[in-house]
Amino acid sequence: MTDALVAPNGRRRARALGIPFRGTPGPLNAITDVPGVTVGVTTLIEADGPVRTGVTAILPRPAGQLLHPVWSGVFSMNGNGELTGAHWVRDGGWSVGPIAITNTASLGLVHHGINRWMMRRFAEAADDLWLLPVVGETYDGWLNDICGLHVTEDHVFAALDGASAGPVAEGNVGGGTGMIAYEYKGGTGTASRRVRVRAGDYTVGGLVQANHGRGPWLEICGRRIGEIMPPAPIWSKETGSIIVILATDAPLLPGQLERLARRAAIGIGRHGTPSGNSSGDIFFAFTTANDPGPLPEPALFTLNAIANDDLDAFYMAAVEIVEEAVVNAMVAAETMVGRKGRVVPAIDPDRLAALFTAGARG
Repeated sequence: MTDALVAPNGRRRARALGIPFRGTPGPLNAITDVPGVTVGVTTLIEADGPVRTGVTAILPRPAGQLLHPVWSGVFSMNGNGELTGAHWVRDGGWSVGPIAITNTASLGLVHHGINRWMMRRFAEAADDLWLLPVVGETYDGWLNDICGLHVTEDHVFAALDGASAGPVAEGNVGGGTGMIAYEYKGGTGTASRRVRVRAGDYTVGGLVQANHGRGPWLEICGRRIGEIMPPAPIWSKETGSIIVILATDAPLLPGQLERLARRAAIGIGRHGTPSGNSSGDIFFAFTTANDPGPLPEPALFTLNAIANDDLDAFYMAAVEIVEEAVVNAMVAAETMVGRKGRVVPAIDPDRLAALFTAGARG
């Protein structure tokens, strides 16, 4: 099987199970299909301890160009969570430097670690650096000793230094290590789509940290999975969150990127979540196009932009990417035993695949 069908841990991805997602993915079906975008993870799992957490880092540009801002947009579907830097993205329209996702209690440490990593990498400019990293979080305290604050600066550095193009690790990895989705084991997932419009051919990619939803809600491509193969209940109400990072090489303006980020809400909605009161469902989109060069900003920007009339293809891509990435996170994940002996099972890929074979009925 190709990299698009098998996760780096050897587990089949959603398309390999015959789940009929729409759209045309890139060659890796990953956020790294967007040229220049790289991903690194640090995964912390103690064999005999309660640690089940980590860090996921996304570099929107090659490491040597990280002082070049990327035009960005952000949208909060439900704000019981955090994404740092969001206020400036809304006002200024861009972000600079790496993007990261971790657990709730480690968000500040990861923010600090990115700043230190950037200051070391760009030491010649350190006196004048202005850094406001984008860092998101979801809560992994059911499986992980979250109050132990086990993520360190070195773990942040390792994720950033290890960022690479190519297949992206999914499931129980990075910031997604201890996460739960629809009361099955969740975590990190990714997908991509090719988009053709009048201006040319482009790629949209996405990465999710899926830690949201209740078992009875789960629906995949029209099949009511939460009823057909219900997981053992963990929650009486939704208590999780999902962070979505969308990337593209299409020239989109900040307002267009915010509109793109909003469409992630439709993607998560396709699986049945209403984006509950206790969920932090926050979505961030950026483009590698229209590179303004390194800070400080030039006196005048000249930007290209896709026509608004052609944005529907990008919106559909965002919906499809998020829909598929969530399932990729779930099918790549493995059953996890966490703190206090708590067990969260992985979804059964064979049973799931059987629901989508010809003639199967749920």
